[in-house]
Amino acid sequence: MTRRDVFELFLLSAFWGFSFLLIKWAGHDFPPVWVAFLRSVFGALVLVAALRLGRDALPPRSAWPLLVLVAALNNAFPWLMFAIGEQTVSSNVASILNATTPLFTLLIAWGLRDAQLHARMGLGVLLGLAGVAVTVLGGMQGGQASAGGVAVILVASLSYGVGGVLAKRTTAGLKPISVATSQLTLSALLLLPFAAFGPHPAEVSVRAWGAVVVLGVVGSGLAYLVFYRLLARVSPTQTTAVTYLLPIWGLFWGALAGEPITGLSLLGVAVILSGLVLMNARRPAPRPAPLRT
Repeated sequence: MTRRDVFELFLLSAFWGFSFLLIKWAGHDFPPVWVAFLRSVFGALVLVAALRLGRDALPPRSAWPLLVLVAALNNAFPWLMFAIGEQTVSSNVASILNATTPLFTLLIAWGLRDAQLHARMGLGVLLGLAGVAVTVLGGMQGGQASAGGVAVILVASLSYGVGGVLAKRTTAGLKPISVATSQLTLSALLLLPFAAFGPHPAEVSVRAWGAVVVLGVVGSGLAYLVFYRLLARVSPTQTTAVTYLLPIWGLFWGALAGEPITGLSLLGVAVILSGLVLMNARRPAPRPAPLRT
């Protein structure tokens, strides 16, 4: 990876790591469905502008039915679940729980026979799940998490895992910018009726508006652009380094906002990251059999 790649990877992790605190701030005044809806709208506007500037086209009509499902699983549903979950879970604990997404992705891919699960990866999954348990315990002891909120966020991470596997199967051959633009646009359309006919925000502070705008423009639209630029230059394995950095950024931004951090939460981060390292470690090449003469 070049210095530029490393910088953009660092920038992307900062964008996404900050998103958990922005969700918390926006949720103070906006109902959860509005947080997810406005995030999709502002993110889609950025990507539509990028699509037009690059003179790219949207995916063909034949791909749209599956793209609706991808948008639901990768954007609309998990973003709504995070907004609901963070009503009773601190942003730093939410960022740690989000690190379970690769665990779910691997287990789903293995169940569908899209991936092989060897002993080291299995140990990594177990370590990751143990880290989640430690994090949840630390968050609940410190008053930073409720059991219901944790469950909702884990469901969101599971949805990311299912959506990621589905996207890999159904979007091959399509331009990433086209897929990303259609995803966020469809996510906004899926959430629109729930926002229109559900509870509306009453009084919205400047901080809440700023949070939801930055969440959409930076944490969704620009973050997708940076991610796909990276993916075009480096391998998918290298881009997974973002996963390692998100919990650290979540703890950093949460601490700046005055959220207390428990020792168990820090231990949970260390255990989860250890599991992710094991999952992504390359298997040693088999030794060639000795020649027999």
